[in-house]
Amino acid sequence: MTTSHLPQLTLVLGGARSGKSTYAEGLLTAIPGPWAYIATAEAFDGEMVDRIKHHKGRRGDGWVDHETPLEIADTLANRTAELPSLVDCLTLWVSNLMHADRSIPEATDTLLAAVSKRVAPCVMVSNEVGLGIVPDNALARAFRDEAGRLNQKIAAAADRVVFVAAGLPLTLKG
Repeated sequence: MTTSHLPQLTLVLGGARSGKSTYAEGLLTAIPGPWAYIATAEAFDGEMVDRIKHHKGRRGDGWVDHETPLEIADTLANRTAELPSLVDCLTLWVSNLMHADRSIPEATDTLLAAVSKRVAPCVMVSNEVGLGIVPDNALARAFRDEAGRLNQKIAAAADRVVFVAAGLPLTLKG
């Protein structure tokens, strides 16, 4: 998207290392900042610490970070409602919700309600996990299914949906 206008809700989907986060960041930085970065990742090991550092390092000034592994609806509605916001990523959020034994459909509905009340646009990043083989265990299959259902609900509500592969965006909606 090269215009200075950003829809209320944009969903950016892609696989691992597809360029989806960089693309999503570019959407937001095309409009005036500051911008909110709602990070759902938690650094439980050194590799994740490095990933988080990489994400932070490539962004320039003007970003206000909010580390929010579970309560992204509250952050979007109450702490960043007037800031253009990036949620990165919904897939980790699903994992966090599963580990916390929370209802993902209920959390998704709460998230969509919060987004609908925002003043500023929101871009959400999520992995498309349904393109690979069927996982060999029940937990991984449940995760894949929950992530797929979440992506469908967010995409249905979104004004724009973009799929990123090899750094190239393909507009699916909007």
